[in-house]
Amino acid sequence: MSASDALSFLLAWTAEPFKIGSVTPSSPSLAALMTREIGPESGPVLELGPGTGPFTRALLGRGVKEADLTLVESDPDFASLLKRRFPAARILEMDAVGLRHLALFSGPIVGAAISGLPFRLISPRKTLAILDGVFANLRPGGALYQFTLGRRCPFDQSLLDRLDLEVTRVGHTFRNFPPATVYRVSRIKPLATYDWRYA
Repeated sequence: MSASDALSFLLAWTAEPFKIGSVTPSSPSLAALMTREIGPESGPVLELGPGTGPFTRALLGRGVKEADLTLVESDPDFASLLKRRFPAARILEMDAVGLRHLALFSGPIVGAAISGLPFRLISPRKTLAILDGVFANLRPGGALYQFTLGRRCPFDQSLLDRLDLEVTRVGHTFRNFPPATVYRVSRIKPLATYDWRYA
């Protein structure tokens, strides 16, 4: 993590602490944990709240093509930084809530999604809209990878039940400040019977 990235994150957090959710960018240890199940075979990858790009760099390190990345970032300064750092990626400067009403792709083709959004600070209504938008773009078998600062899943069970989602704990790292836990969120319904047209 560079000093400039740390400063950028601290300034963003100072301006909007309930939007950023952390005073520092994610560590390489957390980035490795978040991306360890994702590779070039995943195809298009959607990233929510990339900030300064620690997970983005980890995805590239895993072999994901930069052109296969769609990064959704609401902070204009971070979005501008991402455009300079990852010119081949598609950068969307928008609130992730808008995914629910925006057709990013021609169908559910995304192989994986990762999120740096602080869902503990986001209302249940907005969380529902974001998850609904993410899973509308994920193909069968695709999953969302979400970290949280602590050990408890950031999504309430009632919300998961409403969207027919299940959560699996991927792992925990103490080599992050604060320590973080990563979860994989996926559809419950068997792939053989799930019909995206009626999602």
